[in-house]
Amino acid sequence: MQRVLVDMDGVLADIYLQMMEYEYRESGMKPSEQDLYGLLEESAFPSFKKFIRSKGFFRTVPVIKDSIEGLEYLNSKYSVLIVSSATEFPDSLKEKYDWLSENYPFISWKQMIFCGCKDSIGGDIMIDDHAKNLNFFGGRKILFTQPQNVFIQDASMERVDNWREIMNLL
Repeated sequence: MQRVLVDMDGVLADIYLQMMEYEYRESGMKPSEQDLYGLLEESAFPSFKKFIRSKGFFRTVPVIKDSIEGLEYLNSKYSVLIVSSATEFPDSLKEKYDWLSENYPFISWKQMIFCGCKDSIGGDIMIDDHAKNLNFFGGRKILFTQPQNVFIQDASMERVDNWREIMNLL
């Protein structure tokens, strides 16, 4: 059975929507999605580091549309692992685990990998919103569209805009 590595933030968890809401509460600024095109989160949101270090941030991130149905579909066809960079922000570990367990109860703790760098995790297919995580990957690369990656054009990566496209592709 093929192994599919699925990123959490930006693929399952709507980190951009969460950041936009936090930024609005913090500064009153409400950027449009187009304002964020091509900007990494650190550049797009002045208080990014403060937000991701705040208690409850990862626990309350909204679920990306159709990701529950889509991940359940993948989980029925493939060996799925959720791979999330989390050790840089140790407080996020428990919050991410609880969030995944609540929103995707069909994913067991054995399918969750919280790491610092994804380059040591092997698989056949990887779905991620950051090209830097796909660049090292030797298998099939699927780039999930988010504002920071809209301008990336890389023939080695297949682009998807939503979970419906993932289900049709896989």
